[in-house]
Amino acid sequence: MNSVGNYNSPYSAKEKYHILSMLGNYDKEFICHRYHCSVRSIYRWKRLYDGSIESLENKSSRPHNSPRRQTDEEILNIHKLIKRNPNISLNELYGKLRLNYGYSRNPVTLYRYLRKIGYFKDLSKTRNNYKPKPYDTPVHIGEKCQLDVKVVPYECRVKGVPFDMNFYQYTIIDEATRERFIYPYKEQCAYSTCDFIRRAIAFFGYKPKIIQTDNGQEFTYLVQTKKDKVHPMDLLCKELGITHVLIKPRTPRHNGKVERSHRSDNERFYKYLKFYSYDDLVYQMKNYLKRSNDIPSSAIGWKTPNQMRKEFLLKDLGIFE
Repeated sequence: MNSVGNYNSPYSAKEKYHILSMLGNYDKEFICHRYHCSVRSIYRWKRLYDGSIESLENKSSRPHNSPRRQTDEEILNIHKLIKRNPNISLNELYGKLRLNYGYSRNPVTLYRYLRKIGYFKDLSKTRNNYKPKPYDTPVHIGEKCQLDVKVVPYECRVKGVPFDMNFYQYTIIDEATRERFIYPYKEQCAYSTCDFIRRAIAFFGYKPKIIQTDNGQEFTYLVQTKKDKVHPMDLLCKELGITHVLIKPRTPRHNGKVERSHRSDNERFYKYLKFYSYDDLVYQMKNYLKRSNDIPSSAIGWKTPNQMRKEFLLKDLGIFE
């Protein structure tokens, strides 16, 4: 049964109405046993019921008067001091109240009252809600791809696979078609990145114009270590004529398409995966890749990435508009 916050009764008005409607057809003991309530409660609800469900609504249990609440005189003195000293601190205010007005309350009581009236609210620190900027998704195949790395969960291993060995899933996704290529590696390094890009080009059958990544060390050097060094991925992209774009640090939403695909991998693949070796992981990931590119997505009009690839290729050739 649904509980109602800040109220004594755990029963909602609809539940009470349903219990009262059963009185004519069922025994009281049966109703009490089924709904875990007392006969006394049923008679009390029956006395309150006037034919409308609103009469059974739970009333507030807050007391009308509290003998320990601050008096009107104490509240008036607090507001007087705040009006005279707008920037007064809590300790200073409490000291003046004790010295000049005989204030005997606990400092926590004063703090809670000041927080209640919004005294500590700093308007200069209010944060505006983030509003995502409109994003121009490419309309041509191979125009832009997003690349990222995901750690293969430890729970997917079985006995015999060393637990001190890590496995990493490299993922690249075409923004226009949402077609992906994934491949596992034992190391998250620049060598793995370069090898993955070559495998991805062979899989897609074309070279993307732009590859977008985060600022991980497998994709770029840190600002402190850059100087005259050139990252192996940048050298490979320059050799292949690909533009390497880095997103803003600590903003994974800028690589949202590949990040969202990793969440889908957790739900569709890693939740049920058990692998016995690295070769077994490669084999199972290859089968999953074939399956994932045939799963329709709402982002592309409930079409599959393979269908989108076919449509874009026909559109680029002028066969399909």
